[in-house]
Amino acid sequence: MSENKKINRREFITRSAKAAAGIAAASQLGNKLFAAPVIRNTKRDTKVFILGIDGMDPQLLHLFIKKGLMPNFKKFLSSNYYSNLRTTLPPQSPVAWASFISGANPGIHGIYDFVHRDPAQFIPFLSTSRTYSPENSIDIGSWSIPLKSGKVELLRKGPTFWSALEKHDIPVLLYKLPANYPVTEGKAKQISGLGTPDLLGTYGTFTMFTDNRTKDLENLSGGRVIHVQPQDHQYTCRLEGPNNPLNNKITASSIMFNVNRDPWKDTVKINIQGNDIILNKGEWTQWIPVKFKLLPLIAYVHGMVRFYVQNVHPYLRLYMSPINVDPKHPDSPLSNPHEYSQTLSQSLGRFYTQGFPEDTKALSHNIFSDDEFLVQSKSVLDERLEAFDYLLNRFNEGLFFFYFSSIDQNSHMLLRTMNPSHPLYDPNASPQVKNAVPDMYKAMDNVLGKTLAKMDNRSTLFILSDHGFSPFTREFNLSTWLVENGFTAVTDKNRYHKSIFFDYVDWQRTKAYVIGINSIYINLHGREMHGSVLPSERDKIVAEIIHKLRKVKDPQTGKRVIVDAYDTNEIYSGPQLNLAPDIVIGYDKGYRISDYSVLGKFPKEIFSNRNDKWSSDHCMHPDIVPGVFLCNREIRKNAPGLWDLAPSILDRFGFPAHPLMDGKSIFNK
Repeated sequence: MSENKKINRREFITRSAKAAAGIAAASQLGNKLFAAPVIRNTKRDTKVFILGIDGMDPQLLHLFIKKGLMPNFKKFLSSNYYSNLRTTLPPQSPVAWASFISGANPGIHGIYDFVHRDPAQFIPFLSTSRTYSPENSIDIGSWSIPLKSGKVELLRKGPTFWSALEKHDIPVLLYKLPANYPVTEGKAKQISGLGTPDLLGTYGTFTMFTDNRTKDLENLSGGRVIHVQPQDHQYTCRLEGPNNPLNNKITASSIMFNVNRDPWKDTVKINIQGNDIILNKGEWTQWIPVKFKLLPLIAYVHGMVRFYVQNVHPYLRLYMSPINVDPKHPDSPLSNPHEYSQTLSQSLGRFYTQGFPEDTKALSHNIFSDDEFLVQSKSVLDERLEAFDYLLNRFNEGLFFFYFSSIDQNSHMLLRTMNPSHPLYDPNASPQVKNAVPDMYKAMDNVLGKTLAKMDNRSTLFILSDHGFSPFTREFNLSTWLVENGFTAVTDKNRYHKSIFFDYVDWQRTKAYVIGINSIYINLHGREMHGSVLPSERDKIVAEIIHKLRKVKDPQTGKRVIVDAYDTNEIYSGPQLNLAPDIVIGYDKGYRISDYSVLGKFPKEIFSNRNDKWSSDHCMHPDIVPGVFLCNREIRKNAPGLWDLAPSILDRFGFPAHPLMDGKSIFNK
């Protein structure tokens, strides 16, 4: 089997962007006498505060207000504007936030799913960015020295709501804005958010060092297990970093460190690159800087990690966080200006730079217990709240955007603990776990209170979420359904269930296939690498698939699985329409595609129970998972959508919408 076929959903980014940090490090080789007169810009008097609260759900918001958990929201709602916020189709975070940024539909910004594919090479990649190696280099022995630097490309197209503000010297702060990696160049101060990879180029790959060989530690997506053996209670550990693009063999860079275990106590001592840390069982380290050598004495790439001692005796279980890019030494384009992350980390200390900092995969694989996951996710929230306080206190004019991920990630993993009818409900869960989601909402209530205290009569406040939530209890194996209904052809009906990445697919007879969470592609001749469908047949096949999908029912429950499916030529428009899948699916409440079907696998059954603790989701039909929108100004537009907010922001500053924005200002009828 060729190397580019060994891909699964959580690890495929390693194939397309793993050398991002190494490339960034490699690229490192390579006054006026009189000031102009100052003209006051009256538009700077306007202040716009935007709180982006990923995943805040309308029903839960009102439930917690009713229970008295959110007094600031209750008071705000009594005299200001509230509406459910229409979200994108599909309601995936990269798609939704790209529409918020651009004020436009995906046909303009070009983001349609978490996962896109290169039709010419049939390689999947993350939809928001791609990393490219240096084009030219010179070989010296075993080293390959780049003559031109590599690059990381932002794939989101279309306008941004802050570009007009920059042109008029209006200060802009964008903290952790999703779908904005690499950050854009300009005057806005930016720290990238969702879409920012770890140092390995993935959405987040944890590491477990252990001398315990058990089946639960095998074949983990989103994580890796390093087996180590003690010598007199000392473990010598090898930590692999990013691939080294300066080595002709393209091997992984690495560092060695030692762990000494106390023979009698549940205590370890970690020695890593001159740092000595003593930890007891159940304790976490702070951020520890690490440095991977790419070229001796010349090129290094910087990262940082946190360790957690899960167990000491009789077996060591030492968890290590994904290797984050070090904000004090950023070797990737995560801040603008480049030194801004350094400035913040000097005041705040190191902080998570990874786009998805809550380690949901460690909980999905039962590496973490619910309580351990909650401790880790609360540390993310604590960092974010400290940054919020610091930046809010220093904000005086312009636009202030701040993003929170905690409700979203904890809802995915822990909403089940609030619902006794959920198949994965645990009646014995700790009170902290059962109250985890309400506590995250309460934290946002405190954020609102602090924001209101900072505002004056020139201030406008937007509070928004990109989507809400629904239970996810049944998996629909869409890839297998396409086979069973004759749209994806296979060469071996007895073996295709063992596929890793579209193995056993007969492309000459295949009409359609799945890549992504809500996407189906027609195997179009002249577009796809193995295309067999003539362009004249495209519309007929799309209509046939949509017709059949609308009729799908779950044999176990008798419920419909799909609210509707759509021909993208009919729902999107714009210069990026050529990148779109041919069909987008809106699943019904409780249903979603399985993880296995997203990237070229074919489970045996069309339906299966969802046993993963990632058991609530939002990749359904947008009518099922609307977001929330609150504002302190009079709103004249009924049923606002995410795409309406960019032109509304510009409107507050007195600027017209960009011509490519198809959203409309909420302040106009």
